[in-house]
Formats: sequence, C-alpha cells, structure tokens
Amino acid sequence: MSKFKMAAIAALYAVVALSASTRARPGGPSSAASAPDPKLIEDLVYANRILSDQGVVDAFGHVSARDDKDPNRFLLARSVAPALVTTSDILEFDRNGEPIDARGRGVYLERFIHAAIYRARPDVMAIVHSHSPAVIPFGVTGTILRPIYHMSAFLGAGAPVFEIRDAAGTTNMLIIDNKLGDALAKSLGDRAIVLMRGHGSVAVGDSIQQVVHRAIYTEVNARLQAEAAKLGPINFLTPEEAVKADAQTDSKASLSRPWELWKARVGKIE
Repeated sequence: MSKFKMAAIAALYAVVALSASTRARPGGPSSAASAPDPKLIEDLVYANRILSDQGVVDAFGHVSARDDKDPNRFLLARSVAPALVTTSDILEFDRNGEPIDARGRGVYLERFIHAAIYRARPDVMAIVHSHSPAVIPFGVTGTILRPIYHMSAFLGAGAPVFEIRDAAGTTNMLIIDNKLGDALAKSLGDRAIVLMRGHGSVAVGDSIQQVVHRAIYTEVNARLQAEAAKLGPINFLTPEEAVKADAQTDSKASLSRPWELWKARVGKIE
C-alpha cells in the first residue's frame, strides 16, 4: 500500500473518531468541550451554602441547575448536607433523574422533583426543594401563602399545595419516582412556588440567583404572614400589584445585590 493511501486511511479514521466523540455526550460523561460552565457549578455550590446560611435548608434539601450545554440534563450535588457541598460533589443527571456517572457516590432520593419539573417547564433553569419551617404550616392548614410585601411578589395570587395522597394514596411523603415527580410538577403548573403538604416546598426560577432569592423570601413571607395574622386581617398585595412588584424585585438587576451579600456571608467555597 502506498504512503499516500495509508495517510488517507489514517485521516479517515481520525474523522470517524472525532465524529463519534462529538456524539458521545448524550449517553456518557461530558467531554471537556461540552462540560457545564465552571461558573455555573460554582454558583450552584454557593446556592447550597447560602440556603443553609439563611436557614432555608439544614441537613436536608437540595438545589439544582439545568445544564447550560444540554437542556436535557441538570446538575445536582451528591447526597450530602447543603452546607458541605463543594464543586467536586456536583454530578450530572439525565432527564429521568438518573446520574450520568455517580462514581460510586450516593444521590438524593428526591432527585425526581428536579427531573420532572425540568421536563415539564422548559423555562425553568434552577430548582430548590426545602423543608423551611415557617412554610410547613401553610401546607397543612388550608391557609394560602400569599405575598404580604413586594419582596415576595412572585407568590402571585398564592402558592398551590401538592397533595401526595391524591397522586399515590398513603406514602412515605417523599418524591421517590418520576410518577410522583410528574404529579408534583402538575400541581406547580406555571407558578414559582408549590407547597408540599406535610413535607416542604419547591421553588423554581430562570437562574440560580432567582431561585435562591425566591426560596429565601418564601420563608420570610411565611414568617411575616403568620405574625401579621395575629394582629388582624391582612391586606395582601393584589395579583395586579404582585405582577408589577415582581417585575422589579425579581429582575436580574435587583437580584445581584442580595446575591453578592449572601456570597460574602458564606465566604470562599473551596
């Protein structure tokens, strides 16, 4: 065989190998070129630490972000307390909530919350699930969690409540499969927050910064609403006022101020 033909065959094999490598991402670990943005991973770690610092999560609860390179994947930490999350703990999951490469590490049982909502809501880029204490009573009493001030205007006309009994009868209250995740996503609808009776809540947003803001101010609103109810009838924001207030307080420009403050409180993450 001539040197020319050998060179041509080698070049052909190289092209085939390159083509195969560019198609590898859907079924396997990320290549360096298609890996999630390191800044997204850093922000996700900060989100975990901030939510812990602000008392929204404790040893339990989790926050995720949609993969910026592949919308059918999302990023979520391994099963670890949010305050302890580091960049090395962040894993990739597919659209069904299965880890791409867990490397032998445990994963959250309720990762299906995230998978189902990302499937149902293309607009959602980040999700927080928490058991923040002041919110729990609003999921079990029939009292609607409504925006008491402008900082929680994203609550709109009030947060819906997911009743797991309607979806699966008597359960352990956890979202442990995609069927339950889909039922939760249906209760969320197009809202920013959904409460989970006897369990906690879920916040969604178009960025990590927005969803952290919403999770924190959902807890603050719950405390304020409970306190105000002791004093007398509450004059809530109207749905129209909520829309106008939300356009300002939930905007990217407004979110940057508390985000930088919360990051400063947490300090360096590595």
